[in-house]
Amino acid sequence: MAFLPICKEDMKKRGWDELDFVFVCGDAYVDHPSFGHAIVSRIIEDFGFRIGIIPQPDWRDSKSITVLGRPRIAFLVSSGNLDSMVAHYTSFKKPRSEDYYSPGMKMGLRPNRATIVYCNLIRKEYGDIPIIIGGIEASLRRFAHYDYWSDKVRSSILVDSSADLLIYGMGEKPLFEILTRLKRGEDIRNIKSVKGTCYVAKDLSHLEGKDYIIIDSYEKVKEDRVAYAKAFAIQYREQNPFTGRIIVQPHRNLYVIQNPPAKPLTTEEMDYVYSLPYERNYHPIYEKDGGIKALEEVKFSIVSHRGCFGGCNFCAIHFHQGRIIQKRSEKSILEEVKKLTQLPDFKGYIHDVGGPTANFRNPACINQLQRGACKDRGCLFPTPCKNLIVDHREYFELLEKIRKIKGVKKVFIRSGIRYDYFLLDRDYKKYLEELCRYYISGQLKIAPEHICDNVLKYMGKPPREVYEKFVSEYFKTNKKLGKKQFIIPYLMSGHPGSTLNDAIELALYLKNSGFIPEQVQDFYPTPGTVSTTMYYTGLNPFTLEKVYVPKTLKEKMMQRALLHFHNPRNYELVYEALKLANREDLIGYGKNCLIPPKKHGGGLKNGGEYNRRKKNSASNKR
Repeated sequence: MAFLPICKEDMKKRGWDELDFVFVCGDAYVDHPSFGHAIVSRIIEDFGFRIGIIPQPDWRDSKSITVLGRPRIAFLVSSGNLDSMVAHYTSFKKPRSEDYYSPGMKMGLRPNRATIVYCNLIRKEYGDIPIIIGGIEASLRRFAHYDYWSDKVRSSILVDSSADLLIYGMGEKPLFEILTRLKRGEDIRNIKSVKGTCYVAKDLSHLEGKDYIIIDSYEKVKEDRVAYAKAFAIQYREQNPFTGRIIVQPHRNLYVIQNPPAKPLTTEEMDYVYSLPYERNYHPIYEKDGGIKALEEVKFSIVSHRGCFGGCNFCAIHFHQGRIIQKRSEKSILEEVKKLTQLPDFKGYIHDVGGPTANFRNPACINQLQRGACKDRGCLFPTPCKNLIVDHREYFELLEKIRKIKGVKKVFIRSGIRYDYFLLDRDYKKYLEELCRYYISGQLKIAPEHICDNVLKYMGKPPREVYEKFVSEYFKTNKKLGKKQFIIPYLMSGHPGSTLNDAIELALYLKNSGFIPEQVQDFYPTPGTVSTTMYYTGLNPFTLEKVYVPKTLKEKMMQRALLHFHNPRNYELVYEALKLANREDLIGYGKNCLIPPKKHGGGLKNGGEYNRRKKNSASNKR
């Protein structure tokens, strides 16, 4: 095994004077199957093509894009594992100080809107050479979309980047077909019919006789929020690899055309993807900088499946990985674990075995493998579907086999579980005992996100009572086992539908439960989610009912501060929020009060006592 070429010297060592593809990526080069550029490049290599990688080229100098020469077939471009704007800015639009996907966590090694910038560099140096874009940034911006950072609707990234083809979703299935057709001698510019791809056309004559739907144009959705919501609803409902239609969206004098989604990967195809000869490390050039932080958490983790039928409205998985679970075989997973045990820095711990949701190992129902996920029905929300198959047996048998492999000391589940799905299993008490006994490192991460049913409804999450039942069962199980283990709930502030009173109710719940959270995320409007559409339009895209949206920076900051009401730095924001909501009854020294009163002349009365409040988020005592 060897890293793929990143310079001409590397090409010479392989006896190559020309490449078929050059992959330009916004991330540092990490040859590990948790990084999209590694998977794509290894597949291309395995198909017999020559490929090199330009990781994080100097976006201020177009010559940086020429270090591997002109590829014979095409450039591939990706912003990396994250949307470049998310990588650079917090939900409050403040610049981040660290980039986990860059050497030494250094910021500034990729540009804002990296996919567009890289394509412009390529066009400057190589003119009309074919360019294929993909990855999360391209995938979620394939239609006209609301852009939180500029606070406006932008056109499709295909138009802004001038790319020839966009591969959306995880990409392997379209890539298999494209590479096969290239090997047959087809011109890449003529490959426009592959499922899971988008392209731009000047007219629609080539679609005559095909099943397609035209949604409102970029110009219309840019000016009309109702039109935007309706267009998004169509995109969402057509995201079905079995029944989805071609979608056309006019852009000025052009048409952005999305072919139906690619079919799910078979187990054999998933096994193939994860069997490729990855180095499982970052490129040696980053050693001097301390390596790549993003690798640390995933290096000894196992991807067992993809997709998620959880249906959270703030999550973009529906538009990217899809709702249909695609899994690897037990044999493939166990073979990878054995490979990990042979790595020199393996300490005996498998950090995670799972996917977007660890305990989703199989499709939600048998219908999904024949007709895809339902257009207007969630698998778990608003109530569990009667066709939902609930069975944790296979997953826990897999975990047991992994922990019995020689060299493995402990297996953890860190990708989180869907507790509502867990409780639906008739044998959940048995599996909960196994979970607590073997697979938790002192604390379990779950994501209730909120406790107000009004907010949970807009999030697409189960009601509060389900969360409370799981927490109760969890602590009872640990007590039975004689273990002192805790729950770390992920919480979100400022989601569409959340009022100031909802945030106050959540703060009171935290106070009464004795829990002070570490993990709080203010809602981050990113392309491709139901929640972002609600945030921008103020409408539920499926019903067109109005949704309250906390949009001003001040209110977003107040809702966030209420979740950390104990922190003296948040005192003024919490005080103002309580006054604004007419909840002065929560200012004082009573057992239900969130903050003490101000002393005369302003400031905090008895601030020392306030400062000394316990801040141990792991001690969620009940």
